[in-house]
Amino acid sequence: MRRSLSLLGRAWARFFVDLVLWSATVPLAYLLRLETIRAQHVPSVIAYLLIGLPVRAVVIWGFALHRQSWSTIGARDLLRLVAAIGLGTLTLFFVGVGLTGNVLVPRSVPAIAGAFALLLLGGARFAARLIHERAGRRSAGYARRVLIAGAGQAGTMLAREMLRHPEAGLAPVGYLDDALPKQRLQFAGLRVWGGLGDLAWVARRVRADEVLIAIPSAPGEVVRRVVEAAREAGIRFRIMPALHEILSGRVSIGELREVDLEDLLRRELVRLDLAEIAAYLSSKVVLVTGAGGSIGSELVRQVGRFGPQEMVLVGHGENSLFALGAELEGIQPRPRFRLVVADVREPGDLDPVFRACRPQVVLHAAAHKHVPLMEANPAAAVLNNVVGTGNLVELALRYGVERFVNVSTDKAVNPTSVMGASKRVAEYLVQQAARRAGPGQVFVSVRFGNVLGSRGSVVPTFRAQIRRREPVTITHPEMRRYFMTIPEATQLVLQAGALGENGFVYVLDMGEPVRIVDLAEDLIRLSGLEPGRDIPIVFTGVRPGEKLFEELLTAEEGTVKSRHEKIHVARGDGPGDSELTPKLEALVAAAQNGDEPAIRGALQALVPTYRPEGA
Repeated sequence: MRRSLSLLGRAWARFFVDLVLWSATVPLAYLLRLETIRAQHVPSVIAYLLIGLPVRAVVIWGFALHRQSWSTIGARDLLRLVAAIGLGTLTLFFVGVGLTGNVLVPRSVPAIAGAFALLLLGGARFAARLIHERAGRRSAGYARRVLIAGAGQAGTMLAREMLRHPEAGLAPVGYLDDALPKQRLQFAGLRVWGGLGDLAWVARRVRADEVLIAIPSAPGEVVRRVVEAAREAGIRFRIMPALHEILSGRVSIGELREVDLEDLLRRELVRLDLAEIAAYLSSKVVLVTGAGGSIGSELVRQVGRFGPQEMVLVGHGENSLFALGAELEGIQPRPRFRLVVADVREPGDLDPVFRACRPQVVLHAAAHKHVPLMEANPAAAVLNNVVGTGNLVELALRYGVERFVNVSTDKAVNPTSVMGASKRVAEYLVQQAARRAGPGQVFVSVRFGNVLGSRGSVVPTFRAQIRRREPVTITHPEMRRYFMTIPEATQLVLQAGALGENGFVYVLDMGEPVRIVDLAEDLIRLSGLEPGRDIPIVFTGVRPGEKLFEELLTAEEGTVKSRHEKIHVARGDGPGDSELTPKLEALVAAAQNGDEPAIRGALQALVPTYRPEGA
């Protein structure tokens, strides 16, 4: 109650200060116009001031100028002030024109008074802000001197926020930007000292304690340059979130965090055809398998942005599904969704779901994906990846699903693992379904590589080892993999689904492959440690089913361009139905019997490029 009264008292104080300052502009305007105010002018000055008093009061109240926070005044507040004074000046001009008799109001007086009003009212606000910021800096004590990498909109916004909130203990000292037209200019009162390559000497010159990377769209190589220069200069470094994180709504542009591995591997932002994606997702029932997994859950988040009628989220693990449901409950507006605990290997689990929900789009992300584990359990890989996919495509055909998108992997190309071979057979099943599809039905597969931060990927394993100060274990010094971020991969999956060419296997542009040892060294350095000195790297030998280098295409496939620059089409249709069906039956029978040699033999018969370990 006391706080409310205090705020009300401040508002009234600001109201009267504005009214007094604006009214004081009348004699100032007369003085400037007439050069001197003689005795015969005084009645006119007083009359015009008093007649305009209610106009000024109404404008101040109507535009809520008294409710502005002077200590945090910004550009929008200033625009509101300009609009208010402009309207008031125009009104007072017509009031002055209408006055007759002994009241003298030169026509330039209202305009001069308006200019003075803008100067006085605006000046009072900015003076209050400067006093507040100076007091905040004194109360905050020591502030870290911050050099901002990037003088674009994000960087200048960050500088203004630091200046506006000195209690955060951060004091901006300037910018670095590679754009030559910006260099030596000032933004928010701070100078652009040079390019990103000048970080070391600029940091010494301005005595910077920290560098903040404020380029949300910067590719990984730019982030890496800044990080390495900051490390050499011996100063801390942090970063704004990447653009895809901001667009997803999970973080705001003003949030700062430590530089992560994803930032160093970041590529140019994927440009999506949102209208094309929305055309097949909006107002549709979308079923996602493997919805509790890393890829499946991100697909759910992305699909939710396009306004589906309902999302049917199918998964085998109840805990991950429950966590996803709790996350979706907190989203506003809440998307309509249904959680279904079901096993894709069991048609009896799936048929009631298709019959009750009638999905129009199926995004199939459920799979066993861990290569060494599936080498030891080949029957499980076949039953989940092959039989599960077969069950889904059969139901999609039966219930008239419009769009079926199968998430595949680069390990399906020239596979050396049961997991990779089983995913290649799953691609064959989707292509077979495409040949059987009715009008308006589309069945496609999307093939991509490793996803940073997904469950079971090397990154969480490395982080855990570094956290425990254990040696980081890598199978081979020349092991290389393609990497994408989870949002990037899922967005391209949705885009590939929108392309709508029945039976195609789409291949995502994964950029350049990354050496696992380089990735491990980056993670160690980002943890503030030195590879080899603080954390040793140990090579353990290639595991069963692994290759040193994954491929996205077989030699005989090649690619043709699609409509999207980041998506290509793999040529080749796989075996025909007469060849596929009997070989598939032999594979499923071997898996159901748990006959490992027969499983590998049946996979070799189906996928001629499959070369199991030791073959």
